[in-house]
Amino acid sequence: MRINAADERNYLQTVFEKLGFQKDDGILIADTLVDADLRGISSHGIQRLDWYRRMIKDGTIIPQNRAKILKEIPGAVLVDANQNMGHLAANLAMDKVIEKAKQIGVGIGVVRNPNHFGIAGYYVRKALQAGLAGIALTNTRPLVVPTNATEAFLGSNAFAFGFPASPHPFIFDGATSVVAGGKIQLADKKGTALPGDWVVNKDRQVVKDPKEAENILATAAFEAEQKGGGLLTLGGSEANSNYKGMGNSIVVEILTGILAQGSISADTNTGKHDFSQFVFAFDPAFFGDLETLKANATAMLDRIRHLHHLPGHTIWVPGDREYKNLAENQKRGVEIDDKTIDQMQAIADELQISMPAEI
Repeated sequence: MRINAADERNYLQTVFEKLGFQKDDGILIADTLVDADLRGISSHGIQRLDWYRRMIKDGTIIPQNRAKILKEIPGAVLVDANQNMGHLAANLAMDKVIEKAKQIGVGIGVVRNPNHFGIAGYYVRKALQAGLAGIALTNTRPLVVPTNATEAFLGSNAFAFGFPASPHPFIFDGATSVVAGGKIQLADKKGTALPGDWVVNKDRQVVKDPKEAENILATAAFEAEQKGGGLLTLGGSEANSNYKGMGNSIVVEILTGILAQGSISADTNTGKHDFSQFVFAFDPAFFGDLETLKANATAMLDRIRHLHHLPGHTIWVPGDREYKNLAENQKRGVEIDDKTIDQMQAIADELQISMPAEI
C-alpha cells in the first residue's frame, strides 16, 4: 500500500508525541524515517517503528531524556544521548561538527549511550547542505559472523560518506555486512526468499528462508546465548575476500564503541543495548575552489555512469537510485508492506490516533 509522505510524517509525529517525546524531538525522528522511505531505504523507514515502540516499553529508550554535550574543544565534541534515540544525539553532534568545520575547517563528533539512529546518510546530507563533506558511522547489535567464525560478533556497522556534486551530491551509505539487518526483517515481513548469500546458519551454510534468517539474527541480537550464524561480511565468502568486510566493520567498531567508551556490538545484546556513533565534517574549500572541486567530482562520476556497459543495464553511482526514488516517491507516495501497516494500525489503536489513508 502507498501513503502520502506528508501523511506518514504527521502520523509519526503524533505517535512520537504520544510516546512522550518532546515535540521537536518527535519531528526530527519522524523526518529521518520518512526520508528513508522516500529514498527507497525501507529497511530504515517506518517499518522500524514497532521495534522502537517495544524498546520504549521495556525502558531501553527513555523519550523524556535529552542529549547533552559532555566535552568540547574547537575541533571535536563528545555527546551523551542519555539513553534516548540515536537520531537526536547524532543530529546534535553533527550540528556542532558543522559549526566547527565552518570555523576551523574540520570537526569530529562522537556519541555515546544512544540507540538506533536511522540511516547514516541523513547526517551526511546535513553536512552537504552546509557546503561541507561529511561522514557518519554507527555500530549495531551483533549480527555479523567474522571470517571463518560460526557466531555473530560484529555489527552490520553502517558507513556513509558524502561529497558535493551535480545533479545531486555523491553519497555512499551502506552496511559493512553484505546487507543491513533491516533488509532481512523486510524480507521476512514480505515472505520473500533472500536473493543472495546474505545469512548463514551455525554451520556457515547459506540460509535463503527469510523467517529462518530473521530467527538467527534475532537470537544473535537479543539473546545472551549465541546459537550460531548471522550476516556475512562484505565479500561473503573467504574466497571473495570477506576479511576486507570484517576489517571495515572493525574500523567502525573502533571509531564508535571503543572511542565512545560504550559497548562494542558483541556486548549490545544484553544490558543497556547502547550503540555509539561517529560523525565528521570538513570544508573542501580549504583545498581549492569549491565549485571547481564540485565540477571535477561531477565529471568523474559522469564518466563512470557513461562507461561501456551491459545492454539493458544501468551503471548506478552511489546515491543515484536514492535520488531517483526520492523524486518518484514524492509524487507517488511511499510504499509500506502489509505487515508494517498492521503494526502501524495496532499502534494507532493503542494510542487512539488516526492511520494515514491509502493513496
